[in-house]
Amino acid sequence: MTLLSIKKLGVTYGSPPNGLKALNGIDLDIAPGETVALVGESGSGKSTIAMAIMDMIDRRCVTGAIHFKGDELTAMEAEERRKLRGSRISLVFQDPFTSLNPSIRIGKQIAEGLITHLGISKSDAQARAFAALREVGIADPDAVAKSYPHQLSGGMRQRVLIASALVCNPELLILDEPTTALDVTIEAQVLDLIQEISARRNVGVLFITHNLGVVNKVADRVCVLYAGQLLELGDKGSVLREPLHPYTRGLLGSIPRLGQRDKNRRLTPIAGRFPNLVAPPVGCIFQERCPFSEPRCGEPQVVRQASKRLVKCWKAEDAAKQAWPIAPRSPAVVVEATPHQPLVELVDVAKSFQSPTTEVVWRKAFGRVPFPALSNKRTDVIRGISLKVSRGEVVGLVGESGSGKSTLGRIMLRLIQTTAGRVVFEGADVTNAEESTLKDFRRKAQIVFQNPTSSLNPRRTVGEAISRAFKVAGVRGSREDRRVKVEALMDRVGLPARYYDRYPHQMSGGEKQRAGIARALASNPQLIVCDEPVSALDVSVQATVLNLFQDLSKELRLAYLFISHDLAVISHVADRIAVLYLGKIVEEGAANRVLQPPYHPYTEALLSAASSPNAEKQGGDRIVLSGDNIRRPSRGCVFQGRCHRQKGAICETDTPPVHEPSPGHRIACHLPLEELAAVATRVPSGGASNSKSERTIHE
Repeated sequence: MTLLSIKKLGVTYGSPPNGLKALNGIDLDIAPGETVALVGESGSGKSTIAMAIMDMIDRRCVTGAIHFKGDELTAMEAEERRKLRGSRISLVFQDPFTSLNPSIRIGKQIAEGLITHLGISKSDAQARAFAALREVGIADPDAVAKSYPHQLSGGMRQRVLIASALVCNPELLILDEPTTALDVTIEAQVLDLIQEISARRNVGVLFITHNLGVVNKVADRVCVLYAGQLLELGDKGSVLREPLHPYTRGLLGSIPRLGQRDKNRRLTPIAGRFPNLVAPPVGCIFQERCPFSEPRCGEPQVVRQASKRLVKCWKAEDAAKQAWPIAPRSPAVVVEATPHQPLVELVDVAKSFQSPTTEVVWRKAFGRVPFPALSNKRTDVIRGISLKVSRGEVVGLVGESGSGKSTLGRIMLRLIQTTAGRVVFEGADVTNAEESTLKDFRRKAQIVFQNPTSSLNPRRTVGEAISRAFKVAGVRGSREDRRVKVEALMDRVGLPARYYDRYPHQMSGGEKQRAGIARALASNPQLIVCDEPVSALDVSVQATVLNLFQDLSKELRLAYLFISHDLAVISHVADRIAVLYLGKIVEEGAANRVLQPPYHPYTEALLSAASSPNAEKQGGDRIVLSGDNIRRPSRGCVFQGRCHRQKGAICETDTPPVHEPSPGHRIACHLPLEELAAVATRVPSGGASNSKSERTIHE
């Protein structure tokens, strides 16, 4: 039986002749208990399909038919469709923080759906809300139900959204990028939860994502969209491991692979630009970007059966036999040794934040008389970290949300003042330097933020933003001279000169990120802190931006502190990796050493949770971490209580010793080095053993 059936679905925003064709003739079915993944670049129409199913688009924009268990949704009255939403069909949005009402407690928000759709009493609704929270793996549903959204972690908020979607026992669950902003361990927990609930309740799932590794974990079938058209549809295994359509091959080829570290290897993004959907081409929608294009591709294409799947390409089988163009390797650059001080060094840095709320505590005066006093709780976010970054070096910083990665990056740039320790730049201590003396430091140390949309001024054109950076950096010259410099810098980061007069809202995510990089480069820096710069980008755009970072590092000898929760990205770009947990570096070393045993149990857990589009090469079962990373122990190992290899009471009382299995590779753990080394590798590798590490602990 088919749960959801979409036939010839089309969506056009705006009126002719300027209407934008967001969807064009989409056919898709979902069966009960089946998970179908929608993948494709931003603008492909993934979220538009979800909104059309949920009747969140003006009906005048929609053509075609959507059937739910035989009933045509597009023919229903508005009131009938409203009753379906939230009860039989539920939607989970990408950002739980903006989806949850900040002024209403969690329990009440979940109960509202039950009261509205099922008409049950408030007390019964609260009881079922608690049960829904427990079902999604929340150990203390009573405490969470009484909490506000801001009091919960990102993973907890995402679980709350899923609980809200499931509380009315829907038959179809739509998830729109539900794990994009989550770190790998929380992402793995959410994906496990979705799979378990789908199997137990026989719920159909439409999973929207651009992460092909996540698709490999959860999907039964994969639907590849591009510019509003279906290009390939088939079983997960065949689409991900034997793709037919050139676009699918391009997506898979853009992904950095965990453990495949090559300093001179560049990723292969899909060339060209997204088509104009106001006036789309008559022939193949992917023709202008396809490396196998022929004159016949200019004719209209039809979806056809090929190799047990659907594909919209007349020459898919022949094109699949041809090699995909590989990006040229970067020229090898010999970096001169610098035996003197590193470019930047953190020495025993610590940072504590004071809680904005106060609590009443009882104290005794003269040792006897109790009296109330106000107390502010302090949280140790960074605890005694030492870290060096040399010229031309890329240091990757990984860890779960809340580990202190962004705080450490801002301390390195003196955007946050340390509580203790020193920040040394070019041999000079800048820890407590007056702001008026830091002009040269500010010019040499820059940052690229995670979200380019919020970091660019919406009222300034891109050219004005970069030109202002030149001006602040003290670059002299007339406005015309600065414009020439800006356009030259835009060309260096791959932005056409015509973008000078464009505002941020007129650009794609990748283009805005390039503008942010250009603005950071305007002062001719020596150090750039990259704070999750590619986490929200599509895989092809991500590949382009990573190539740009790599080229700039070689060309300008830039040093990077590269912060990310994507281990594949870190393994591709980093020379050295530091693994951070609750403000402590638990492991640090060369990238190839950190990614292979022996490694810290936390590093092992992160690697086991990392998603890969090819599960056949992913070693071992996933390690499920117990508890959460909220409790901050005051002594012993910071990873105590969650460690799957905890040795005993010593982990709770004593500071772990630091092992050094090879020069520069340091692991803070009570387990002996021989025991840390005797584990299966967690990194896919064609030549590596999947049973025991073949390397000795002495190499």
